[in-house]
Amino acid sequence: MADTQASSTPGSPTQTAVPPDLRGGMFQVILATLASTAGFWAWMAISPLQNIYATQMGLGQGSISLMLAMPVLVGALGRIVVGAMTDRFGGRKMFTFVLLAGVPAVLLVALAGAIHSFGLLVFAGFLLGVPGTIFAVGIPFSSAWFPPARRGFANGVFGMGMIGTAVSAFFTPRLANSIGYLPTHFIIAAVMVVMAVLVWFFLRDSPVWTSSNQKLVPKVTGALKLLITWEMSFLYAIVFGGFVAFSTYLPKYLMTIYPNEVDPIGAGTRTAMFAVAAVIARPIGGVLADRFGPKVISLLSLAGVVAAAYVVGQQPPEGVLTGVTFLLMAAAMGLGMGAVFAWIGPSTPPDKVGAVTGVVAAAGGLGGYFPPLVMGATYHTESNSYSLGLWLLVLVGALALVVAGMLRDARPQNTKK
Repeated sequence: MADTQASSTPGSPTQTAVPPDLRGGMFQVILATLASTAGFWAWMAISPLQNIYATQMGLGQGSISLMLAMPVLVGALGRIVVGAMTDRFGGRKMFTFVLLAGVPAVLLVALAGAIHSFGLLVFAGFLLGVPGTIFAVGIPFSSAWFPPARRGFANGVFGMGMIGTAVSAFFTPRLANSIGYLPTHFIIAAVMVVMAVLVWFFLRDSPVWTSSNQKLVPKVTGALKLLITWEMSFLYAIVFGGFVAFSTYLPKYLMTIYPNEVDPIGAGTRTAMFAVAAVIARPIGGVLADRFGPKVISLLSLAGVVAAAYVVGQQPPEGVLTGVTFLLMAAAMGLGMGAVFAWIGPSTPPDKVGAVTGVVAAAGGLGGYFPPLVMGATYHTESNSYSLGLWLLVLVGALALVVAGMLRDARPQNTKK
């Protein structure tokens, strides 16, 4: 509009548009990251205690896979709606809503485990998908606090909130052993309430953010019409979906393949290390993508995932090689996550960032939904092997490499050359 543009007509006073005040953006992103950590902890509350549920309820491979996959499915699909709602209501309101809405789900999980009800546990897992949608709130929120050239960094920092999966894997089984099953879930619920209060009083939306009044269905439809949405959805389904799948299923995998070497607490510790490796790599991926372009970082990421999946598929003896391979796989996935969202920012119209983010985040979640089901379905009892499922990951990762290689790179327009 004319009143917001600079005028340089000779002989007239020069009017310069006042740049938005983005001071305090890092604090806002860090607070959002802590909120995301709480949401991810709740989202992954079932997985670390799966051995308890399997033993007490007499669950088979199929039932365990369904139990683990349910929060992932709802958390994935819900991100489409939550991403579009964030465009309209802003990050402060949506963070608060998602955190508080997840509390009843955590309490229902506690009740289901206490009364040994598998049906209630699956239903509670369905509701537990709500805190898993928190990621779709934070990406547009964080992006708005930084200029385009630094949005890969901002999204990488916020993406570190997925450390909540490591928190869940490490602390949940230990808390259950030390203070009991029910008190552990009360603590998770309390953390979510505290974070919701902090968000409501201290979080604020970026001054460059403006509410979008476009209705949900047209907004999502508009995002689906963009080619970038489909391209990034496929790539993110590999890197983030793989991360979610392994964060969910790795304890089961380790205790099944290495029953004499890995106990539930050890499996939780290794899963936490897997998550930490991805969390550390994610902002690095965003920064590298800002500097070298997201395409080359995505290609390196996918190549690393394929190589690591191939090694894991050989089912080497439990030890240093297995541990290092899983850590390298997690790091490769983390780099890819940072690169994909650095790719979205400069390639997406500003008023559609939330909707596109929601769709891409949903694709990532769906990418984490199917592998546990596939792993359960392809498990070979006689050979005690998940090799078929891992070979499918190798093939899909190789296909993603080809697709990424065909895409056009993207860099923020104001990146200095």
